[in-house]
Amino acid sequence: MQNLNLPNYKFKLKSNENKTLIFDILRKKYMVLTPEEWVRQHFVHFLIEEKKYPTSLIALEKQLTINNRKKRTDILVFDKEGNHDIIVECKAPHIKITQAAFDQIARYNLKLKAKYLIVTNGLDHFYCKMDFKNETYIFLKDIPDYK
Repeated sequence: MQNLNLPNYKFKLKSNENKTLIFDILRKKYMVLTPEEWVRQHFVHFLIEEKKYPTSLIALEKQLTINNRKKRTDILVFDKEGNHDIIVECKAPHIKITQAAFDQIARYNLKLKAKYLIVTNGLDHFYCKMDFKNETYIFLKDIPDYK
């Protein structure tokens, strides 16, 4: 897998039936290593190790229903009160981040009402803080560390 614009982490990898698997520390099982999963795992470790978010507040592939269709958030981070705090949308590194990715995460946030939105392909990261009053988001250089 290619190097990302995130710190390097030590991952547990293994092969099974000609597929490479990566151990997911949150789901506590091996997952098929796709380019998107590579980005997701790096970003999870970034949130935990660099930003100090507790693992107990991070959920992966959380299901939600929008317009009677089942969708899944890539990474959902909760605050101490159990409210949605951050939604992360992960794309494979070869996928260019476009307005469509922001539209996707914005649709999720109409339901979830998270304070922060992140769209990443592992190379480019876009951090946004919601401005619910003006129904827009403000781009940030980074997201805050866990407090």
